[in-house]
Amino acid sequence: MKNKSAILLALLGSMVTSQAIARDSINTYPVESLLASSKAKEALLSDVSLYFGTQTYPKPIEQYGEVMTNKKTNAFMKSDREACEWVMLSALKALQERAKREGMNAVTNIQSFYKKREFVSESEYECGAGNIMAGVTLKGTLIKVDS
Repeated sequence: MKNKSAILLALLGSMVTSQAIARDSINTYPVESLLASSKAKEALLSDVSLYFGTQTYPKPIEQYGEVMTNKKTNAFMKSDREACEWVMLSALKALQERAKREGMNAVTNIQSFYKKREFVSESEYECGAGNIMAGVTLKGTLIKVDS
């Protein structure tokens, strides 16, 4: 009986310890290398253009407005970068699919909005990574341009 109690106490202690060492690192990663990857070419829609930060884009003929997406993925046994790239592609695809649903063909002013903190960049995105989850939140404006 003492042995079972000791094992139970050890298990409870390890659970408390694992909660104490939980992390939420916020990292930035390059957009260009991600978009050039084979994973991006397979996952993203080719008929909905993406413009990050203050990148210039064609004059819109129609505008839907700003939308947001918040995506999470399992980061267990993955590097932060690997998990963040995966979840970023998921977030970008969600923006593209929303644009198509609304009859638009471009997403402009894409910026990170992780934990409601704006991060505007033409070349980087922000991703939060922990021991078991990684997440990306993006905002962008949906527009229609002449194709």
